[in-house]
Amino acid sequence: MRVDEPAPASRVLIYSHDTFGLGHLRRSRAIANAIVGGDRGARAMIVSGSPVIDRFAFAAGVRTVRLPPVTKFPDGNYASLDPAVPLARTVAQRSAAIARTCAAFQPDLILVDKEPAGFQGELMPVLDSAAARGIRLVLGLRDVLDDADRLVPEWERKGAIETMARFYDEIWVYGLSRIHAPLAALPMDPETAARIDARLTYTGYLRRELPDRRAGREEPAMADGPFILVTPGGGGDGAALIDWVIAAYEADPGIPLPALIAFGPFLDAATRDGFATRIRGLAGRIAAITFDSEIEFLMRKAAGVVAMGGYNTFCEILSFDRRAILVPRTEPRREQAIRALAAERLGLVRVLLEEDGRAPERMAAALRALPDQTEPSRVLVPGLLDGLEAVARRVRALARAGDGQQALRAIS
Repeated sequence: MRVDEPAPASRVLIYSHDTFGLGHLRRSRAIANAIVGGDRGARAMIVSGSPVIDRFAFAAGVRTVRLPPVTKFPDGNYASLDPAVPLARTVAQRSAAIARTCAAFQPDLILVDKEPAGFQGELMPVLDSAAARGIRLVLGLRDVLDDADRLVPEWERKGAIETMARFYDEIWVYGLSRIHAPLAALPMDPETAARIDARLTYTGYLRRELPDRRAGREEPAMADGPFILVTPGGGGDGAALIDWVIAAYEADPGIPLPALIAFGPFLDAATRDGFATRIRGLAGRIAAITFDSEIEFLMRKAAGVVAMGGYNTFCEILSFDRRAILVPRTEPRREQAIRALAAERLGLVRVLLEEDGRAPERMAAALRALPDQTEPSRVLVPGLLDGLEAVARRVRALARAGDGQQALRAIS
């Protein structure tokens, strides 16, 4: 490539297994939008197993492919979303769909979210093919995977360390090492550890912006004044958080701000109906919606946030500088608790652990104090929200390097 020629536009395939909730899809969407937004002509293709991918809007230049969905049980096991289809058949269908998409899209970079070999190893054929063809491979990891007692046996069972060392050119951690080092607990021989460390980059957290407002968007009347937003993310494991907040309002009529609860699309319908009945008895002090694919608008308006502390919600709390109470889950992973407690030590959020007791008065006291908490922006953490810029910069650099390598191969 001559000096006066423009850098080649990137073609990035993003694999997001999405077996549960919204976290992987929303992170992949933010990254894809940043890639095409910072590189004119760039294209991104998200391959996802999320059953609600069609309910989200993406930037121009981002396309999506939906894989046959699977579901995750509380004990950590998986099954096809369609119970009549064996899981092995669904995995085979997903693997074939990923390979077809990769062949048609012809990416110069494949960005894999969290699982080095993909769900149940479904990505291995694509990794083998991509490595043979010189396609750059990058593994993207959230800031926290799990605690060592759970992470180490899981990654050993999957052969994840070997896959990571064998295939990936770079490893991006979407966070900061001062909050957590997700690979530090993994047992590696010195040579493998040195290879992994040389490929490792901490990008910072992924800053979120308000999306383009959807035509005809409507919001609850409560959003017109000061309110507390309660969000359990996808909602599939958020019933305990919602119950605790409702119980607090039932026990304490003097909580100063009303609450708007976003149940999430995966909250069990019967549980949601039970919550709705209790909410109707609170005389307008709590309102509820099922789902908002543009929840950033509500987050930006809220006087404070109560959440479980998943990765994306944490990024939004930081990005929109919201005072927050985090109630992290600890099963089947301790990821949320590790992140929340590290953030609390830095003064970014307040944490309530269910294991310390779920008395309604305890939550009520936290809700009363929420408007007087310190905003996250008052705590100086260098590079805290630099993630999207760092990712876009590395994508451009890898695209240029890949273009040069292809030219050399053509000459030889």
